[in-house]
Amino acid sequence: MATTEFGHTVRRWRERLSPEAAGLSVGGRRRAEGLRREELALLAGISVDYVTRLEQGRAANPSEQVVEALGRALRVSVAERAHLFHVAGLVPPGKGTVPAYITPSVQRMLDRLTGTPVAVSDAAWTLLLANPLYVALMGEYHGNDRNAVWRNFLGSGNRVRHTPEALRTLEATQVAELRATANRYPADQRLRRLITELRTNSARFAELWDSGAVGRPESSRKTIDHPQVGPLTLDCDVLSVAGCDLRIMIYTAEPGTEDAERMALVGVLGTQALTTP
Repeated sequence: MATTEFGHTVRRWRERLSPEAAGLSVGGRRRAEGLRREELALLAGISVDYVTRLEQGRAANPSEQVVEALGRALRVSVAERAHLFHVAGLVPPGKGTVPAYITPSVQRMLDRLTGTPVAVSDAAWTLLLANPLYVALMGEYHGNDRNAVWRNFLGSGNRVRHTPEALRTLEATQVAELRATANRYPADQRLRRLITELRTNSARFAELWDSGAVGRPESSRKTIDHPQVGPLTLDCDVLSVAGCDLRIMIYTAEPGTEDAERMALVGVLGTQALTTP
């Protein structure tokens, strides 16, 4: 019953949301004003087939992550988000868990930064949303690699070039931030599992955790080794959103430089990659 109602809710809210309101640029005539299933799937980062099965009530027990992703894609309000969790048969994450909700106002701000690589992470540095230009610049992250701390200590790393000193500073900062986040959200079991896995499988993380490492993120210039356009040196700024504990990471190039030209080329190549059958 709940899954069927969940599917009906997703479909109704998909059909009421215009592509423009969802941050999509769509030209030409459309038979319906709302989002198409493939557009919702793209925005939520799940398959079209799964969206179809959810809407038709053929997929049961959507996960908390799927419900959260669909809510973000559908630009729901706080009350609507709670309802979406309810009809999925889930309890909305409580005050003791890391917030993963991106407000419509923050979404609109991100929509206006289409010419800038932007990513949004939660307080545990798990990637929630990345615009196409960020994906074109940094590549796609899947599974555990969506968490920056896990990625740096146990995963595949990223395209950012680090000196040994810069890497040590980054590691200490990430451990200190994760500890502070765990103290703010003691009821978050997913976060506790992440920390346990890191301490068990990374001697470096365990050393820093046990030593009480301290650090804080700062704006910096980073060199990114892009596989097609070569190295780009960009300014990286991390902004915090008051009230929801989100992290917005923004990369920019100084106008008129070779890095700005390469950044523009990354955008062209990324667009081609998205539109190639």
